Amino acid sequence: MTDRTDDQLMTDYAGGDENALRILVERWERRVFAFLVRMLGSPEEAEDLCQDTFMNLIKAAGRYQPDGKFQSWLFRIAGNQARSRLRRRKILRWLPLSNEVDNTPTHEPDALDSLAGKEDRDLVQEAIARLPERQRQALLLKQYNDMSYQEISEAMDASVSSVQMLLHRAMTALRKDLASRRDR
Repeated sequence: MTDRTDDQLMTDYAGGDENALRILVERWERRVFAFLVRMLGSPEEAEDLCQDTFMNLIKAAGRYQPDGKFQSWLFRIAGNQARSRLRRRKILRWLPLSNEVDNTPTHEPDALDSLAGKEDRDLVQEAIARLPERQRQALLLKQYNDMSYQEISEAMDASVSSVQMLLHRAMTALRKDLASRRDR
């Protein structure tokens, strides 16, 4: 595709190179979409928020600081979009005559899914969907996007120790949840 870094592409786009934006979208769209599907459990909502994420990228291009942290910056935008949507869902549930949002987990193939059969994969996806938002976000960034603790801390605007605690709590909750469901 290109040997330009994400930082170079952002700088080039801010300078008027529309092709740089196309390359960035092609490079990151699938990963952002997959992250959002796992956060929200709805491909339709994820598609909307993926577009919103890249619209925010476009709006912020002139202010972007090329410091080698593009991935963290992009996933911070996507994570903020997802948490905002999840908060809106909770509010809408309390409104009369509100339509329920589809919370059906998706089953896209990935590294963790390939280790388990369909039934186990379904249990894992459902358990992840039940995690608190911040724990789910940290877990998805670590397990599905292979981000370091430092990158996750930047994406979530949290300290590395907070990320470590979120991941520890997420894994503990997943083990407990999965154990209780398998025992049924």
